[in-house]
Amino acid sequence: MTVRLRDGESQEALLKRFRKKVTEGGILTVVRRRRWFVSKSEQRRIRKAKAIRRARQKRRRQERD
Repeated sequence: MTVRLRDGESQEALLKRFRKKVTEGGILTVVRRRRWFVSKSEQRRIRKAKAIRRARQKRRRQERD
């Protein structure tokens, strides 16, 4: 990710633009995911747990409405 300092631009504005580009590019999520090795079976277990959590939240929302 590259940003160049524009004429009359402050360092804070440059940093803000850089952070925005990094966020939009999804770089941080990729870096965090690759920080440690996670086996395929562990990935499946995590995905299953997330799906169960989403289903519970959806059920709670439906019961509430």
